Amino acid sequence: MDEIIVWTKQNENVVKELEKTGRYIAKKEYILKDLDKHAYLVLEVYDWLVNNTPNASEKPHDAEYPIWVSLKKNTTMLPSPGTVILKLKVDTSLVTMINIDKWGTMLNYSYIPKDKQDAKIHRQILEKYGVHSDTKAYMSQFYPQIKRKIIDSWSRLFDDSIILGNDQKYGNIWEVRKEWVRQIIR
Repeated sequence: MDEIIVWTKQNENVVKELEKTGRYIAKKEYILKDLDKHAYLVLEVYDWLVNNTPNASEKPHDAEYPIWVSLKKNTTMLPSPGTVILKLKVDTSLVTMINIDKWGTMLNYSYIPKDKQDAKIHRQILEKYGVHSDTKAYMSQFYPQIKRKIIDSWSRLFDDSIILGNDQKYGNIWEVRKEWVRQIIR
């Protein structure tokens, strides 16, 4: 069994949950509380991620969303009031790697091209319809075929042969178990 050290920034209440139940899972209510009025902007993309993650079959029945982990300590978000950084040791098979640039593209409701030629063709389609951005096409009710094409392109998130920007990654896990915790940084 290969293991990896990862770090995750979490609300300090996660430590209490780990002490009480031995595990933590991400629920929609936590995301709604954390992101407040901006939650609706990302939940559609997060829902896509939940339904399309390669190891979705390993998702515990009660986990609603993945938990983000950093692969290097220095790429972990800095602690802030009310948060902790958890250093975890987990089986590598439990971590789904997510390309940072591709994920950012998805959060902007944008198309992930196969290559430069595909990107060019996609831009031509936008121009043909007089749409100046993927975001506008995605958010509008007037371009359902472009929106579908954008969503379909997101499957490239998990294709390592398609590089968008660079190959830096974060990881996702479905739960945090108390026995995985190696350090709590406050």
